Amino acid sequence: MTSTPHYLRVAVPSPLYRHFDYLPPADVDAATLRPGVRVRVPFGKRDVIGVLLEIAAHTDVPAIKLKRARRVLDETALLPEDMLALARWAAEYYRHPIGGVMRALLPVALRRGKTAGPPGEAVWKLTPSGAMADIIELKRAPRQRALWQLFKQHPHGLDAPVLDARNENWAASMRALAKRGWVIKIFRAPGCNGNTSGVTPVALNAAQYAAVEKIHAALGNFHAFLLDGITGSGKTEVYLDVIAGVVQAGLQALVLVPEIGLTPQLLARFGARFDRVAAFHSGLNEGERLTAWLAARDGRAPVVIGTRSAVFVPLKHPGVIVVDEEHDTSFKQQDGFRYSARDLAVVRAQRHAIPVILGSATPSLESLHNVSQHRYVHLTLPERAGSACHPLMRLLDIRGRPLDEGLSDLLLHAIRRHLHAHGQVLLFLNRRGYAPTFMCHNCGQAAQCSRCDARMTLHGNRRLQCHHCGAERPPPGRCTQCGSTDFGAFGQGTERVEQALARLFPEAGVVRIDRDSTRHKGSMETFFEGVRRGKHRILIGTQMLAKGHDFPNVTLVGILDADQGLFGADFRASERMAQLIIQVAGRAGRAERPGEVLIQTHHPQHPLLTHLVREGYASFAAALLAERRLAGLPPFVAMALLRAEAPAAAAPRAFLAAARDRLAPACGRQVQLLGPVAASMERRAGRYRAQLLLLAAQRALLQQALATTLPALDALREARRVRWSLDIDPAEMF
Repeated sequence: MTSTPHYLRVAVPSPLYRHFDYLPPADVDAATLRPGVRVRVPFGKRDVIGVLLEIAAHTDVPAIKLKRARRVLDETALLPEDMLALARWAAEYYRHPIGGVMRALLPVALRRGKTAGPPGEAVWKLTPSGAMADIIELKRAPRQRALWQLFKQHPHGLDAPVLDARNENWAASMRALAKRGWVIKIFRAPGCNGNTSGVTPVALNAAQYAAVEKIHAALGNFHAFLLDGITGSGKTEVYLDVIAGVVQAGLQALVLVPEIGLTPQLLARFGARFDRVAAFHSGLNEGERLTAWLAARDGRAPVVIGTRSAVFVPLKHPGVIVVDEEHDTSFKQQDGFRYSARDLAVVRAQRHAIPVILGSATPSLESLHNVSQHRYVHLTLPERAGSACHPLMRLLDIRGRPLDEGLSDLLLHAIRRHLHAHGQVLLFLNRRGYAPTFMCHNCGQAAQCSRCDARMTLHGNRRLQCHHCGAERPPPGRCTQCGSTDFGAFGQGTERVEQALARLFPEAGVVRIDRDSTRHKGSMETFFEGVRRGKHRILIGTQMLAKGHDFPNVTLVGILDADQGLFGADFRASERMAQLIIQVAGRAGRAERPGEVLIQTHHPQHPLLTHLVREGYASFAAALLAERRLAGLPPFVAMALLRAEAPAAAAPRAFLAAARDRLAPACGRQVQLLGPVAASMERRAGRYRAQLLLLAAQRALLQQALATTLPALDALREARRVRWSLDIDPAEMF
C-alpha cells in the first residue's frame, strides 16, 4: 500500500499572481509540516525563500516537472494561521501577488533566511514565588540575599550590564536563585521600556472617561471606534487607559502611528505606564526589528508601537488595535504592495474579534462616512484637556502688503508680541529648500529637472535638487536659452525663511525642522529637547511639525502659505489642506496660555478657507462629503487606478488602451472606465506615466471585474514594454 503523496504549496516572492507547487525535501516528511514555515526553493536560476501556504494531496503540474524544495527553515510555523489568512485576504482585495504579500509580513532578516531564535536582551526577574519568598532562607547565603534584595527594588527585571555594575560575581548567585525557582531569565525586545518611573495616570475628564468606558465595554468583541478629538483633547490618555485594561487582562495592544518621528515620544509615554513596550519601524536595524517582531509574536511584548508595516506584526494574544492620526496618507503604501495600514487594521481587528480605535482631530472623509453608515461608533472629545482652551484662528490678507521672505508685516508684528510675552512661535511652510524656483532674470527660463516634468529647488548649499527623483546638480553659470548670467531665486522654502528669521530675531534661537535638517539619527529628538528647554523660541518647518507633537509653550502658530492647497488637481486637495491647517493650528495654546493662529493668504474670501476658519473642521468635512456624493467620488464609490510607466511616452497609453479593451466586457455598465490619460506629472525619474481610472457604485462589482480580467493583462503584447501596477482605493491621484 502506497501513501498519499504530499505537495508543498508555496508563496514565492515574484510578480506572478499565483502560488507554486514543490515536492518536499528528500529528508522531510511533508505530513509533519505546518503552514507558515519558510521554505528555500529553486525558482528559475536561483534559490528563493518562500512561505508554505498548505500541504496539498493533488497538483495540476505534472509530477515530472515538479522541483524539490531545498530545505525547510523552521521547525514550527513562523507565521500563525491568523496572519496567513490575513495575507490571503489582502492579496485578493488589493489584487497583489501572494508572494509579495507574504514578503511584507516578514522582517528583512527572516526574508534573508536568518534563524528565528529567541533573540533580545536577556533580563532576569523574580518569579511570583521568589517575590513572596522568606528572606530567612538566605541567612547563610549573603550574596544570594543581596541579589534577591536588588531584584525586590527592580521588579521589572535587570539586565547583565546593570548586574555587572552592582555585583561583580552575580552569575553563581543567580544560578542558585534560579535553582530555587526564585528568578527567571526572559528575553526582552529592544526598545522595550520598563515601567520604573511610577507615573500616576492622568485624571480623565468627562468626555475622555465616557470614551474609555464605551471601549472597555467592547473588549472581547469587534467594534470600530472613531475617536474624534480636537488637538490637545487627550486622545493619547484614552489610548493609555484602554490599553491598561487590555494588558491587565493578559492581552496585547498594537498602536500604529504615521511617522517614525512620532514613535520616540509615544514610546516614552507608554513606557512610563507599561512594562515591555516594543518599537517596530524602519529606523531600527534588522536585528532590532526581528527581535521586536518575535517578542510580539510570542506574547513577550504586551504593547507594540510602530509605523505602517507594523500592521503585519503578529500578536499571540491580541486585545486592541489603535491607529493614531488615522487620516494620514502615510498609512497608505504608495509602491509595490499598495495596502492601507488603517484599513487592514480594521479588517484584522474584525478577524480577531477585538476593538479598533481610529483617532484623529481631523478624521478622514472615509471614516466619517463609515460613522454615518453606522459601521463605526463615533466618540468625540470636544474640549482640550486640562485648562487649555481653543486657539483663536484668523486669516491674514497679504494682498499688496510688503513681504520679507514670505513674512508679512502683520505676522512679524505678532511674532514680536508673542516673543515679548515669553511665548514660543511655530511657523509652517510645506516647502523645504531655499527657493522653489531658480530662474534666468533675462528670459524667464527656469531650471528644470532633466528626468522629471518639474522645476528644481535651490538649496542653501548652492545645489539644485529635484524633490521627485532626487537628482542634483550645481546651478548653471550661463542660461542655456539666452546665454545670460543673471539668475535669481524666486519663492521661499524653509531654509530661506530660517535665514530671514535669524536676521530679524537674532536672540530668539531659530530652529528648522524638515527632512533635510533631521537626516541624522536622533537629530529630531535633539531639536525638540531644545524647544522644550526654551533654547529655540521660533520653529520653522514642514508638515513634520503638524503631527502629534506637544509644545506647551507655543502660543503663536503662523501658516505662511495657505493657498497651496486651494487649487490642487487631486480631488482630495481641499480635504488635505483643511487637515493640515487644523493639525498645525493645534500646536498653539496647548497649556494654560491662550494660543493664536494666523493664516497668510492671497485669497481671504475663498469659500473653502472662510468655511474652515468660521465653522470648523466638522462642518467643513460635512460640506465636502455632500460634494463628493453629488460628484460620485469616494467614499460614495469604489475606486481603482491602473498605472503604467515606460521610457517611451506612447507605451503606457498603448498598454492602458489595450487593458481598457480587455476590461470593458467584464465591467459592462456597472464599472466606469475613465482614460487612459497622462499622470499629473507625466515624466518622472526619466519614465513617462499614464493611468486608467475605474469607478463602481459597489465595491463587489469592481472586485469582480478585476478578478476576471487582471491575470490576462500580463499576456497583452503591450505589457512587455511597460511596468504596470494596480492601486485599490488610491490615496493619491498622480
